[in-house]
Amino acid sequence: MLVAGVDIGSTATKAAILDENKQVRALSLVDTGANVVRAAERAFQEALRRTGLEAWDVTFTVGTGYGRYRLPFGDLQVTEISCHTKGACFLFPRTRTILDIGGQDTKAIRVNERAEVTDFSMNDKCAAGTGRFLEAAAQVLGLELGELGPVAAASRKPLKITNVCTVFVEQEIVMHLARGCPVEDVLAGVHQAIAGRSLGLLRRVGLEEEITFTGGVACNPGMVRALEERLKLRLNVAPESQYIGAIGAALFAWERAAHGEAGRQKNTSCAEAGTGPGGG
Repeated sequence: MLVAGVDIGSTATKAAILDENKQVRALSLVDTGANVVRAAERAFQEALRRTGLEAWDVTFTVGTGYGRYRLPFGDLQVTEISCHTKGACFLFPRTRTILDIGGQDTKAIRVNERAEVTDFSMNDKCAAGTGRFLEAAAQVLGLELGELGPVAAASRKPLKITNVCTVFVEQEIVMHLARGCPVEDVLAGVHQAIAGRSLGLLRRVGLEEEITFTGGVACNPGMVRALEERLKLRLNVAPESQYIGAIGAALFAWERAAHGEAGRQKNTSCAEAGTGPGGG
């Protein structure tokens, strides 16, 4: 039994394929771009290619993310909050709080000992304090996203960034650079600004250890460091942090397939089409 999860995010689309033992068989990531359907298909096909399998080998597929309803081959759609919770608690069973920082929004999620969502808060009105905020800083400084964390780590005196708006932070960065401020101190200040905004969301839902950091921004060591300094505790960060939503979606697919829902859905579809048992 193989199942799949596809997380269609605003910036990146991720796919995960699990086997009958809930082992990850393949992960893939592509840029979402303007066509979410094409991005989902590309991510799914790339994951299949890495397993050497075909689409018909997958029993059940769950879509998540902002583009989940556009997934043409999905059997079920589940919210990203539920999927990040499922994936985070699978990788770190003692998780009680989840911070998910994606390309365009940030979510703080509180869960109980049964891995059930008890509260959540989202920053989805603007891109302040998200991956887009870091992209804006990278563009102004002429750096790649992967360089931000290591450069910020060299800072000894982070600057205070007063703007959390993605539009105005570019102006503030240019102003600091014009004054001769070191790039590493500017970047460290950007990371601290995001950490402060994230801390506000976490406090809304109630901070409780363990805290698991998910989403693409979790791949940035500078962001992990800034958050841990603010929180004064260690975060759970998995190598698969960017794929946790897709892994959670695949786990929902595994549950449905394990309980025979995939077969029932297919039989129902055949009967409705007139090609099932007794059909013409």
